[in-house]
Amino acid sequence: MEKSKILGMVDHTLLAQTSTWEQIKELCDDACLYKTASVCIPPSFVKRAKEYVGDDLKICTVIGFPNGYQTTEVKKFETKDAIDNGADEIDMVISISDLKDKKYDEIESEIKALKEICGDLILKVIIETCLLTEEEKIKMCEIVTKSGADYIKTSTGFSTAGATFEDIALFKKHVGENVKIKAAGGISSFEDAEKFVELGADRLGTSRLVKIAKKEK
Repeated sequence: MEKSKILGMVDHTLLAQTSTWEQIKELCDDACLYKTASVCIPPSFVKRAKEYVGDDLKICTVIGFPNGYQTTEVKKFETKDAIDNGADEIDMVISISDLKDKKYDEIESEIKALKEICGDLILKVIIETCLLTEEEKIKMCEIVTKSGADYIKTSTGFSTAGATFEDIALFKKHVGENVKIKAAGGISSFEDAEKFVELGADRLGTSRLVKIAKKEK
């Protein structure tokens, strides 16, 4: 697979607590240059980034990040605020506590509430696979499918591990046709990225692939 095609599936990501505006600006510049699918950045930078790139680049941000234990009302407010500031895509974190407590209806209701706010904008649901059993991962495939969200996403990149080939294969087997897949966290080479895509990933959350492309230029 051509590297340009892989880069076109990347959400070029910078979510570190120490991120500065200069770093976010460079991220946007590189994303425009390499034609990535979007940049994924902290909510506090969305407004400035959107003003900086205009319609040249999709701006993605995170909601309930990274632990997912905010209330639904807080996540709804965060989502509305992000969209008002110019976000084109929303990556939300589920309440893992609710999943462990088998509060499946509450999780589905929360995702639906955020999708209603997003409307035609893309909503991705982060389930933090490294903290889940296989049974819980399969259940989340079912819930995300029923919720109307656009993507199921593996990881925040802030927990104990990121995307694995096994999880993407599991997602592909259990999500509905209406749900796409985002692998995120720890994708460090074009070879791994290609394997994730072959297994079913439609998006890749990473900062490393653009960095590799820049070095090779």
